[in-house]
Amino acid sequence: MALVRSILTVCVGNICRSPVAERLLRQRLPEVQVGSAGIGALVGKPMDPSARDWLERQGLSGEGHRARQLNAELLRWADLVLVMEKGHKNYIGARFPASLGKVHLLGRWQEERDIADPYKKSQAFFDQVLEQVAEGVDAWVERLR
Repeated sequence: MALVRSILTVCVGNICRSPVAERLLRQRLPEVQVGSAGIGALVGKPMDPSARDWLERQGLSGEGHRARQLNAELLRWADLVLVMEKGHKNYIGARFPASLGKVHLLGRWQEERDIADPYKKSQAFFDQVLEQVAEGVDAWVERLR
């Protein structure tokens, strides 16, 4: 894989999965610029409290996050785009076909696993989903180093 200097993580609302992946990647790859966005972002909203709580249990902060909408400028900025579900990749391919070559599933190295949306679900489900996010991040970090 070519040198990656910037990574964009993408989910739907940009308040649960993608901002958690963003914070984990920033911690593990401090030399890489990392951002996040949503295909149907709850623009301006902070991180979901359940996601923030999970991050805090990992010793990280979710403070300061504000959801933003995915757009062509963000896709041009990113060397690598990590999405949570195959449907997100299809969305990007349909609207921003020039970016499709750099779009991959976060769960690519876990048998192309989709990572479910935990929004408005139980804390136990959130924890399970965010563990999958962490596994995906760790697998990508291993390959990018």
